[in-house]
Formats: sequence, C-alpha cells, structure tokens
Amino acid sequence: MALVLAVDDDTALLRAISIGLKSLGHSVATAATGEHGLAQTALVDPDVVVLDLGLPDVDGLEVCQRIRQWSEVPIIVLSADGTEDRKIAALDGGADDYVTKPFSMGELEARLRVALRHRPPGADDDERELEVGPLHLDLVHTEARMGDGVIDLTAREFALLAFLARHAGKVCTHKMILQAVWGPHYGTEIEYLRVYTYRLRRKLGDDGGVLLRNVPGIGYRLGSS
Repeated sequence: MALVLAVDDDTALLRAISIGLKSLGHSVATAATGEHGLAQTALVDPDVVVLDLGLPDVDGLEVCQRIRQWSEVPIIVLSADGTEDRKIAALDGGADDYVTKPFSMGELEARLRVALRHRPPGADDDERELEVGPLHLDLVHTEARMGDGVIDLTAREFALLAFLARHAGKVCTHKMILQAVWGPHYGTEIEYLRVYTYRLRRKLGDDGGVLLRNVPGIGYRLGSS
C-alpha cells in the first residue's frame, strides 16, 4: 500500500480522506497549509500527494510547481473549481490528475491506483525508515533516535537530517541541500546551513563532526563512508 500525503485546509475533509484511505490499507500524512505540505513532501517522501488548490498561505498551483522543481512524486489536485482553464493550469503546472470537489472515496482510490501505476521508475515503497550508523530516522512519524535515545529536533532540523540521510555517504552541495530543504528559490544562503548543522551536531553529540562532516567549499556528508 502507499504512503499518501494529503494537503488541505478543510480539517473535516482532511479527516475524512485520512480515515477513508487508512481503511483501504494506505498510510496517510497530512498538512493544512502549503508551506507545511512542501516540508512534509521533503520529510516523508510520499508515494502520492493529494493537494488542494485553495490553501490559506500559498496557492496550490505554486505548491505543485515548487514540488515539481525537485520531485517527480505523483500529484492529484483537488479543487471546487472545475473550470477547464483551472484544470489546464494545474496539469501544466505539474499535476498528474485533477479531481473536482465533491468527490467519493471510491473515485479518489481509483485515481490513486492510476497515479501509483505511473510512479517514476525506482520509487521505493519501503523507504519509511533510514539508518546511518547509530542514527535512526522514522520518516513517517518524523522521529530521530541515536541508539535508544530520542533526539528533539525542529521540523527544519529533521528535514535537513533526513535529506542528508537519504544520500548517506555522498557529498551534498550547499545548493542541493538548500533547495531541497528550504525551497527552490534558495541556493546561496550558506549561513543557514552553518547554523543548522551546528545545532544538529550538538543534538547528535557529534561536536567533532565525525557523523555529519563539512566538505569545505562544497557541502556536507552524513556518514563515515
């Protein structure tokens, strides 16, 4: 079954989608704003994103376009606006499908099946947890552990750590990290990375930079390999 990220500011609808999809065997993560949806997409690496266009902070079309700059995850757009122009704009903006509200759970499930069949090659159904040495990350519940101890991380700290863990042993450039964790309009704000990697090292007990390594002038690498 799939991990579905549902992004909608209608809490009743979000709850109904979550209950309905879980009853069908899917795992569900949720977000009520566009910015939270973008962060969750990076954090939990969903198999499908179900995205409302009428979000309170960022227009759903912009969210769709921003996701498309760094991810090929299938996106099913939800909207009360069923006009042809709006559908074309969503599909041109990177959406894979368009569902007009109101809709039935049966219709949404059918659309999910189609989206899952069209996932990019190499999509990993089992990447829910990551381990790098003594570090364990639960991507679904956004929980980090070192050995038996839980590490208290902010959402941004977890997103940064999760991104580096997905590429463990490889050098990730400053621009690559900033665009994946902060957004596609970032790329030169290296000071952000200095601050956040300093915080992560303190929380990981890695003050010497053994686990989270700086590669001078290039970026960072998680892991000793």
